[in-house]
Amino acid sequence: MFAAQRSFSKLIVRIAIIGIALGLGVMILAMGILKGFKSQVREKIRGFSGDIQIIKLDLNASYENSTFTVDSTTLKNIISYPEITHLQAFATKPGIIKTRDEVEGVVMKGIDASYQLDYLSSILTAGKTINFADSLQASRQIMISQLIADRLSLKVGDDFLMYFVQEPLRKRKFTIVGIFNVGLEDVDKMYVIADIGVIRRLNNWSGNQVGGYEIRIKDFTHLNAVADKVYDSLDVNLKSDTIEELYPGIFQWLALINVNTQVVLLLMLAVAVMNMISALLIMILERTNMIGILKAMGSSNWIIRKIFLYNAGYLIGIGLLLGNFIGIGIGLVQQYTHWFKLDQASYSISFVPVELHLSDIVMLNAGTLLICVLVLLIPSLLVTKISPIRAITFK
Repeated sequence: MFAAQRSFSKLIVRIAIIGIALGLGVMILAMGILKGFKSQVREKIRGFSGDIQIIKLDLNASYENSTFTVDSTTLKNIISYPEITHLQAFATKPGIIKTRDEVEGVVMKGIDASYQLDYLSSILTAGKTINFADSLQASRQIMISQLIADRLSLKVGDDFLMYFVQEPLRKRKFTIVGIFNVGLEDVDKMYVIADIGVIRRLNNWSGNQVGGYEIRIKDFTHLNAVADKVYDSLDVNLKSDTIEELYPGIFQWLALINVNTQVVLLLMLAVAVMNMISALLIMILERTNMIGILKAMGSSNWIIRKIFLYNAGYLIGIGLLLGNFIGIGIGLVQQYTHWFKLDQASYSISFVPVELHLSDIVMLNAGTLLICVLVLLIPSLLVTKISPIRAITFK
């Protein structure tokens, strides 16, 4: 009978340790995946649209930004801010791609030689970026997304006509030099990239007129503060919008994912705590005779409670050690191998991203340990209810 009870208690203790280990492991992975996913999606948007955009303050809600000019003094003042790393001009103009069999409505994004092409180069699936060293050649070149290329059965080297709906109707012939894949449908289904000079000539703009400026900053956590600082430097007819304001749907989606992850963390922590409570109660009941003897020898309730709490703390420590091994181990494997894949059309990313931070791991470990110990103070009160005489004769 006694041996059976001991075997049962060992089983419960092992289940408790496994529960803590799996709970912490899942929490570390959930936090790492959340950080990785948000970072990947955010960097895609930042790479294509910058962090802050300076555009004209008007009621224009079309895909073609209103033109404006900014004096060189203001531009130098903005770029001198230590938080800002780069400033680049752009313009947009809607148009229609016409191939032999298909048509597709798109928005042309015009850029120039000052544009940082590092991100575009990193997302190329075929071809190259526009060659701004030769202005004549650049005016005939265009980059399209993989999504548009697949829809229209186009490839690098193909030519097509693009029509611009204005008075009078204008058309231009372009040659595809590169195909990119941002991985965000909102961007890939809409934008093509060309020389800003094309838009200037179509709209009869001067050489310094633009549709907007993209600003890249060092630290994304300072986004709103930098945007406010930029806005204060602008004329009253201009405004500065952050990418969170330009793409509200995507960032609201990321915020919702954040809430879902917090729910998972709470559930896993609750499971770990319940397992430890069960294990502690069984350990106390199993050692009722020992508790009675200690009380008969003069030991106080708090001293006896500390014995069980120290024992529970030891088990929690084992669970945390195993949980870190599971969570960090799987996280690092996925971070460097991208073994677990995703459907990019549904998730905007082709693999499960993991971004582990030491501060998050320490916080999860400390939080789990603290909550478990505090919650275990309640079942340890059972010790105070045990009578020495009854406990010694307890079978």
